[in-house]
Amino acid sequence: MRRLLPSPLLSVALLLIWLLLNDTLAPGQALLGALLALALPLLTDRLRPERARLRRPLRAARLLVVVLVDIVLANIEVARRILGPESELRPRFVWLPLDIRDPHGIAALAGIITLTPGTVSSDLSADRRYLLVHAFNCDDPAALAASIKQRYERPLMEIFT
Repeated sequence: MRRLLPSPLLSVALLLIWLLLNDTLAPGQALLGALLALALPLLTDRLRPERARLRRPLRAARLLVVVLVDIVLANIEVARRILGPESELRPRFVWLPLDIRDPHGIAALAGIITLTPGTVSSDLSADRRYLLVHAFNCDDPAALAASIKQRYERPLMEIFT
């Protein structure tokens, strides 16, 4: 079964995304989506040398809630800053030292940072020990780094290690 369906969750996600993008449940689109959902993981399986393993799925669910709340709050903060005086903005790049070593955890952290309005992950050092983050408004780089590490990196380390 593993040979025919190497990534069942990926296949389900691909099918759902296909149906959402096409905005239909028409039988033809459902069939085409199912074929793509089965074929793409088979064709790309060898490109993924290392599989992600979620060690603590409940912790992942809690992190998802934290991220969703932070996205809403960051949207409000960014809107407030945009509507305020431009002279009050303090955009800045911050090198975030990483304790997490799992490549999937690092990718998840970079994605979370980028999904949160007002921050973008910009670069990863060659040794994977630092992540460059651009902040739309940052008065205290140390506080930004501490917040990211505490809110996102620490839970990701529990989930992926």
